[in-house]
Amino acid sequence: MMNNLKSIILSAFFLLTAPILKAQTIVNLQQGKPSSIRGMAVIDDSVAWISGSRGYVAITHNGGKTWQWQQVKGFEKADFRAIEAFSTKEAIIMSSGTPATVLKTIDGGTSWQVKYNNADTSYFLDAMDFDTPKHGFILGDPIDNKFILLETKDGGNSWNLHKNLPDALPGEACFAASGTCLRIIKGNIGIITGGTNARFVNFNVTLGSWQYDPLPIIHHKSSQGAFSFAIGKNRGLIVGGDYADDKKTDSVAAFVLPRLDATLTYSPVKAGQLGYQSCVEYVRGDIFLATGTPGSNITKDNGNTWTKIDGTSFNVCRKAKHGKLVLLAGNDGKTAILKL
Repeated sequence: MMNNLKSIILSAFFLLTAPILKAQTIVNLQQGKPSSIRGMAVIDDSVAWISGSRGYVAITHNGGKTWQWQQVKGFEKADFRAIEAFSTKEAIIMSSGTPATVLKTIDGGTSWQVKYNNADTSYFLDAMDFDTPKHGFILGDPIDNKFILLETKDGGNSWNLHKNLPDALPGEACFAASGTCLRIIKGNIGIITGGTNARFVNFNVTLGSWQYDPLPIIHHKSSQGAFSFAIGKNRGLIVGGDYADDKKTDSVAAFVLPRLDATLTYSPVKAGQLGYQSCVEYVRGDIFLATGTPGSNITKDNGNTWTKIDGTSFNVCRKAKHGKLVLLAGNDGKTAILKL
């Protein structure tokens, strides 16, 4: 009788918990390309683009199940650290390193046109983001104590240096780890930094000026700082750490909380064993996903607590602009999907 009761209880337990376990799964999709993928743009539940080293770009039309790969001719040595896409036909890729280059396709990658090219070796581009299909920015590491900020107003066909560049502290820089150290949200420009300092650099449209706020995230070394941030319904989250010591869990994430005076306040994330995370993405409700070389972590309570759901190394995770699809990508052309 007792054994039967235990069996019933265990069966009920597994039936109740099965949906919860299933809701936190990362499923590998494809790998085997000699490219480190760091750029990702997920348009909807079917279409997504990725970009990476050795000039590789790929598109999926079926939610990541299969990918159409290409090595952009003439750019086989380029490292396309960021990509923005608007449809199956139109996409923009950004190359870090020298030369700093921006390419655009309007025919699904059949041809690419150079829209920006700068051979100045001091230029290193980190990230790209658009707030409308016509208006966007590219962020670059500082030159003469000013962050580089390129702006387009015509859908990436032309790029010009922004007239109001944010200040940088000595030894401060940004990380081209996942293309998410820059976010453009309702006209506001958000930048997170690392190196000698970890700061949130924010152009606040309401205040009409740049704001500079220190972050409670590990810094001082060139491998340390804030790497990625994402904004949810009522809270933002910042992640980072030390990519040279990726198991270190102290001071690797922070909350961003808006205040009524249009400024922001920050507090460290204390719970969870995140380690170094190169990307964080808002999923829905109170759910955020973060990933990095030690694995991927999920929070369902706005970052108060985290659960490690996978130990595979990834560089970037992004959610569909119009849909629920969440994809991840990393080295060797590796791609995966978050099952919720």
